[in-house]
Amino acid sequence: MNTIHAVKKILIEVLNLGEYGEELDADSILLGGLAELDSMAVVSVIAKLEEYFGFTIEDDEINGQVFETLGSLSIFVDGKLA
Repeated sequence: MNTIHAVKKILIEVLNLGEYGEELDADSILLGGLAELDSMAVVSVIAKLEEYFGFTIEDDEINGQVFETLGSLSIFVDGKLA
């Protein structure tokens, strides 16, 4: 499974996006584009990413650019896995 697909699945699950989530692609805006993605949801997504991929995300690594799009979040995850 490629990273972007795995991150998309996590977003669909954590945010309960259902079929709407299947429409997400690399250019889909996350922060400001998904009403479900509030500050508490970001914390839940981070926890699920850590659990699924087996890495730790430090507070200073997270900013608005990371969660700007599905693509930017996937690139961040790829960087953590490298």
